[in-house]
Amino acid sequence: MPPPTQAPQSTGPALELLVHGVGGTTPQEMLLDPRTVRVTGDATAAIYRRSGDVDAEQHPERYRDQPIPEAYCWSNLTSGNGSRALWLLLLPFMVINLAHWMRPAATGRPRTIRLYGALVRLVALSLTVLLTAAACEVALDLTAWQCAGVHACSDQRSWLGFLSAAQGGWWSQPGRRLALAALVPTALVGLLWYLSNRTWSAYESQRPLTGSVPDDDGGGPVAGAPAEPLRPALGRPGFWFGRRLVARLRAAHTAAGFLTVTASVAGAAARHDRAADGAVPALYGRLIEALLVLGMLVVLWVVCRRGRSERRLDNRLDRAVITYLPGAALTLLVLASVHAAWSRPGWASAGTLPGDITFRVVTLAQGALVVVLAAVAWLLYRRSPEPRTVMHGLGGPAVAMLACALGGVMTGGVAQRVADWLDGPGSPGMGRSAVIDGPPVLLSWQASVIPVLLLLLLLPGIALGVRTYLTARRLEPAVDAEYEERRPDPARTRQIALTRATAALTDSAPGIVGLVSGATLLLGAAAVGGAWASGQVPGLAMDGSSPFVESMAEAAQSTGSWMIGFGFLVFVACGRRAYRDASARRTIGILWDVGTFWPRAAHPFAPPCYAERAVPDLASRMSGWTARTKGRLVISGHSQGSVLAASAVWQLPAATRRRVALLTYGSPIERLYGRWFPAYFGPAQLHGLHRSVHCWRNLWRATDPIGGEVRLGEESGPEVDRGPLKDPLVYGRTPEHPLPEPVLGHSDYQADPVFARERAALLERLSPVLPQQADEPRHELREVPGGPPDTAG
Repeated sequence: MPPPTQAPQSTGPALELLVHGVGGTTPQEMLLDPRTVRVTGDATAAIYRRSGDVDAEQHPERYRDQPIPEAYCWSNLTSGNGSRALWLLLLPFMVINLAHWMRPAATGRPRTIRLYGALVRLVALSLTVLLTAAACEVALDLTAWQCAGVHACSDQRSWLGFLSAAQGGWWSQPGRRLALAALVPTALVGLLWYLSNRTWSAYESQRPLTGSVPDDDGGGPVAGAPAEPLRPALGRPGFWFGRRLVARLRAAHTAAGFLTVTASVAGAAARHDRAADGAVPALYGRLIEALLVLGMLVVLWVVCRRGRSERRLDNRLDRAVITYLPGAALTLLVLASVHAAWSRPGWASAGTLPGDITFRVVTLAQGALVVVLAAVAWLLYRRSPEPRTVMHGLGGPAVAMLACALGGVMTGGVAQRVADWLDGPGSPGMGRSAVIDGPPVLLSWQASVIPVLLLLLLLPGIALGVRTYLTARRLEPAVDAEYEERRPDPARTRQIALTRATAALTDSAPGIVGLVSGATLLLGAAAVGGAWASGQVPGLAMDGSSPFVESMAEAAQSTGSWMIGFGFLVFVACGRRAYRDASARRTIGILWDVGTFWPRAAHPFAPPCYAERAVPDLASRMSGWTARTKGRLVISGHSQGSVLAASAVWQLPAATRRRVALLTYGSPIERLYGRWFPAYFGPAQLHGLHRSVHCWRNLWRATDPIGGEVRLGEESGPEVDRGPLKDPLVYGRTPEHPLPEPVLGHSDYQADPVFARERAALLERLSPVLPQQADEPRHELREVPGGPPDTAG
């Protein structure tokens, strides 16, 4: 650590605000004391102190040699009660929301940036339609249309007796069965709306503390001062307040779900009325279909029209859209159900439900949107190329493709398992002892490509394993030289070297994601083409070809169907275990800690953004404490906590930032966030953060698979990175360490003596605002002329 530039004239009280990382921890563990007291906050997120430090500000003489420790615990924001396990069902929505924030960093292209955001929102809308269509496939097609309409299937299910066509009851007509079954997908859409509205009230609708948001740095540059760092998007007052956009998107997606159910109910009845002369005029069906098309156009307009507004706190709500759009869609669904329930004595259900083309249209639309999104991302990257950006700016489209694949696997898995359950010993779609026709053939084709995809990934996986092994062997001499052991232990050396080589695999993730996304896009296109051209499942479509091709097609279909069904069952089992088991719920919470850092900008049904609560909490605490005590403050963040800490510092007023030091360790702020989210954590933003705070230090280890260097260099001022720290601290047994020391990797950075020394050095450099500082150049955050617009799309 460089020596302080000037001796502090007044030490004042010092505060160390600790922020834990993924998975969470208790305040007792963070403060190393079983007796802790909640200072402020609630059961969801709060700040704690040791019981003896509650009145620390009144006794500064006790803390001359050490700071006052405080712990901010936010783990319950993501891994609280058992209902959080249901968030597993929202995984595709969370992934597509990440794609929104992965756009390349580019300035001067506001229309292209808005186009990128609009395309991601359209892909997100298609996922809502896909999920609702899957629920319609299970409830309306497989159950009410196919099984209830076939005597051999309904007789085996007593709970379907009142719907059975063989019983001849009031509900036996196909239209009435569809109207009743529509309650299932309608309830699913209503549940998603309820969860989104509930979390919206707890997260997005909570305003930040007035005065804690960053000020607008007006005026021109100071004469003779260096260039002022830009204010990043994360420092804008409205970034962590997404109330208006989430409300609009929630209304649009809810309406889209209701309209999807309407299409499934009304489509069959309208087609029957047009094909046969009956008691119901065909005009009614045409009118409902026209209103359905109009409703979808309105939904598309709402989704595409407006993105995020971040330059100010946007408290307005679009009352007309929020109130009338979901209600109008639900009213149309009721009208379609009444129309379908109208008596049609000669109507009988046969085959699959008309309208299975929905899956083909949605799949084609998703593929086309991802391709266009990739073209837009490439244009943005070429405008401002940054070598550290993953996949040359194509990370967002690749992740969007993965979200579509996850949605397809989940929906296909549900449909395949329900069809197998209803059909008993038969194989739906194969025509051999099958009682029902089964789900749309496209779902069988999509399941068939899963084994092919896994085979394609086998070779890169083997290559990564071999490369890791060879890298570990090359690192072994360096490990022995680092610890200067006279008689090195080959097993110990191999353990340390292998840990370092395995930690480096994180940097290979972009290649794997790109490969999976590209293969998924090509195989998905092949599946759509095969289903459209043949109209049959792969096992039947290949009849008449060579015996080898036939056997491979049938093997791929059966294996894929089994794998997709097994995967869905594992998914459900994990959710059930997480609901009952707090430790399993915490493990799932780690996934959400990483995936739900970003606000809901693309999909309103995604799990809520915990940072919309955590970042204002931290910013308010730092602003309030420094204003009240005029003291020094070190915000110390581990892992994901370092990202929260940096985001909170960006939100501080300029005067407060100059009294804050930042200590990060095990931080993914550049290694993951800087590469995957370059528009928000790119080099320009991190350089600006470094120049705006009083001082910043980052600790990292070569054995850490998550944390890494910040890579700012000396041109940004005093060096930020300190590392790689020695891990393990000692090689073997010593008098001071008689037991073997573990390889810590991503955990227990405080156990390293370097941590205490670096924290002390930060406090030594940090001092309250001194009178002579008024003549020094002020490094404040400024908007860059021609920078990105206030909306990310």
